[in-house]
Amino acid sequence: MADITKDMTIGEALNVNPDIAPVLLDIGMHCLGCPSAQGETLEEAAMVHGIEVDALMEKIAAV
Repeated sequence: MADITKDMTIGEALNVNPDIAPVLLDIGMHCLGCPSAQGETLEEAAMVHGIEVDALMEKIAAV
């Protein structure tokens, strides 16, 4: 399985590992299927949601 990186879009990351969806939902990223998910990176989404990107990436890596 490919590694998920902070510069991947939310959509790309979900394509790599759909099991990360609950992690994203738990931190407030409820629009996983919306157009923003296809163009917004995990890093950008973390910033918008006031989440430290490294903490998010640790949670994703633990899935």
